[in-house]
Amino acid sequence: MTTEKQVDKGISEIVGALTDPIIVFPGGWGDTLPEWLKNSITLERLVMNMKALRGEEMTGTDAEAVAYLMTLSLTQPIDSDWTQIYLYLAGKVCRQWKKVELPSDIVVDKLDNYKEQELARLKAWIYQTRTKYRQERDRVERREKREEEAARQKLLQPTLFEF
Repeated sequence: MTTEKQVDKGISEIVGALTDPIIVFPGGWGDTLPEWLKNSITLERLVMNMKALRGEEMTGTDAEAVAYLMTLSLTQPIDSDWTQIYLYLAGKVCRQWKKVELPSDIVVDKLDNYKEQELARLKAWIYQTRTKYRQERDRVERREKREEEAARQKLLQPTLFEF
C-alpha cells in the first residue's frame, strides 16, 4: 500500500528530475556545459526515477558525474584515479548519447573496485546535494505560502478593538 508521504516523495523526485540544479564544481565553468549534456542529465534522472520504482537506490547519474568532473578538471588538475574515472564516464555517456567519440588511446573501458567505489560515492554526494537544495527550496516556498495566507487572513479579519 502506498502512503500519501510516499506519493509526495515520488512526485517530488519527478519534479526534481526536471528542475533540480546541475551540480558543478565551483569556479565559474558551469555555463560551459554543452546543451546535449544538460538534456541527457534530465533524461538520465528520469530513468533513475524509474529504476527507483523497481527498488534501486536513488543516486546521481553518469551524466551528472561527467558534468561535475568536467567542471572540476577545468578548474584544477585532477589525479590519475579521477582522470580514469572521468575518461570512463565521458566515454560511456558520449557513446550512450551518440555524441563526441573519444580517441581510442584515452578510452577507459573498465574501472577497478576502488575507482568504482569512488564513483559511487561521488554520485551519492551529487544526489544528496541536489536533493538538499530541492528540500530547502520547497521549505522556503511553504513558509512564504503560510506567511501570505496569514497576511491575507489578517486583512480579512475585522478589527474588533483599536487602541
